[in-house]
Amino acid sequence: MIFLVDHNLERHAVVLLGNIANQGWLEVVPIRFVTFKEVELSVDSSDRIVWRVAQANQMILLTANRKMKGKDALEKVLREENTTNSFPVITIGNAERLLDEREYRDRCVERLLEIAIDIENYIGVGRLFVP
Repeated sequence: MIFLVDHNLERHAVVLLGNIANQGWLEVVPIRFVTFKEVELSVDSSDRIVWRVAQANQMILLTANRKMKGKDALEKVLREENTTNSFPVITIGNAERLLDEREYRDRCVERLLEIAIDIENYIGVGRLFVP
């Protein structure tokens, strides 16, 4: 499973992937985090463009603070373009807690793994909040 990591979560993704690897899950569940740079997205790309790139590449968008207002706001994009075949957007509820609190981070990792393992149950749901 490939996660497109929002530009403001790159440091968080390193921590998450480290936890996933340390628990041995990468041997069981092929998880990869890719950055905006790797998919040639600008950090100021609109939510609509980011979402479309994620969908075109069958990636889960991992974010923490995509906009809620405006013509290209993530919520609006999901309402307009999400289909029963769309990959979900995962929003980390509190990005700073993920870095600062081991228990919170562990719950986020657990939820990400659950989604990655059972992705067929989450296709088309739109947005999921973790933990």
